[in-house]
Amino acid sequence: MIEYMIEFATAAIATFIFCLIAVPTILGLLRAFGLYAIVEEGTCHVYVLFGNVVGILREPGLYFLPVQLGLAAFVVNWLGRRHVLDMRLDQKYLRSQPVNSEEGAPMGVGIWYEYKISDPIAYLFKNADPDGSLAANVSNAVVRTLSNLPLADMLENRHAMSRTVRDEVSPKSAEWGYQLGSVYIRKVHFRDIGMIRQIEEKVVNRLRQVTAAIKQDGANQVSIITNSAERQAAIEFARAQAIRPQIVGTALNKIAADPEVSAALFEILELQNIIEGRARVTLIPPARPLLQQMMAATPAEDRQPAQHVR
Repeated sequence: MIEYMIEFATAAIATFIFCLIAVPTILGLLRAFGLYAIVEEGTCHVYVLFGNVVGILREPGLYFLPVQLGLAAFVVNWLGRRHVLDMRLDQKYLRSQPVNSEEGAPMGVGIWYEYKISDPIAYLFKNADPDGSLAANVSNAVVRTLSNLPLADMLENRHAMSRTVRDEVSPKSAEWGYQLGSVYIRKVHFRDIGMIRQIEEKVVNRLRQVTAAIKQDGANQVSIITNSAERQAAIEFARAQAIRPQIVGTALNKIAADPEVSAALFEILELQNIIEGRARVTLIPPARPLLQQMMAATPAEDRQPAQHVR
């Protein structure tokens, strides 16, 4: 049993080593001898033999090269060359391209554009540096088409300027194997520092003027509202003051109609006046004339503290 397990483990290890080393080696040799090729997503393979293009593989997948290239597949990797091109969409941003406005102001334009390879043959053989040539072409198109534009148009009409640059660059980029995508003017700025400072000062002064005007307008509105409220309040107070005697007289007439209520009311009012006047009140039991005489004869400073009625 133990011997059987040892043989099984040895066979498993040998199989693992074979799959780990031998299989990639064999597949690599098959690719080197041109039996097959794998084209990844977003790439293109161009096979060149003796200065001639013998095959182009654009779609991703597994290819049996003798079917695609014929007998040239067995020697193209040794005597020729295989170009692997990235066909995915790329983008680039060119900063501060120098242009002058119609008024002579030195301006800088930042332009962003996207592109991809559309013709692998033209990309490989019609230009030694297609990427650099495309960037130079875009830069030259910006300077050539956007110079001497009115400053207001340059600052406002970016969409039109972007379309102008794209129309200018597209034919040449197609000739070099590129398909130009979106082109967008992202930034237009002044390149002269003194001019920038002057514009900043003007903008700051204008903002201060606008802020002061807004504050003054707000103060005027508040003043108008306050005066209107005060005037309306004065009118209402005067009206209340005018009708107060009428209201009080009507209430007193109703109270005077009942003698008991009238007497109680005036008694309450008299007590309230005494309390509010903070007078010193001395309470003397009734039917005590002697006590009244003694209190009357006692000097004010010798009397007991007065009892305040609350």
